Amino acid sequence: MTKKPLINALCASAYIILVVTVMTLVTQPLRDKPDTFFAPIMMLFMLTLSVAVMAFLFFYQPLQLFIEGKKKQAVDFFAKTVGIFAIITAVILALLFLGKI
Repeated sequence: MTKKPLINALCASAYIILVVTVMTLVTQPLRDKPDTFFAPIMMLFMLTLSVAVMAFLFFYQPLQLFIEGKKKQAVDFFAKTVGIFAIITAVILALLFLGKI
């Protein structure tokens, strides 16, 4: 991904928002229909895809740094990305509890 933890954390947030939006729009017409055999299959597909995307966003750059022998930079990069993502999550959660969103 990028060499900026902020961009990686924002991309992870954008991915989550995109997935929820698409899932909401796709499943809206199906609300009155019973789940079929394919509902859990789709959920596992989405879980697998999401794990792969998040792994790429959170681990690719730190892994590259680690392989280059820059272990401290790798840990710092990962910690910053997770920290920024945690702040984004906390802000959204606070806004939700305050009734702003």
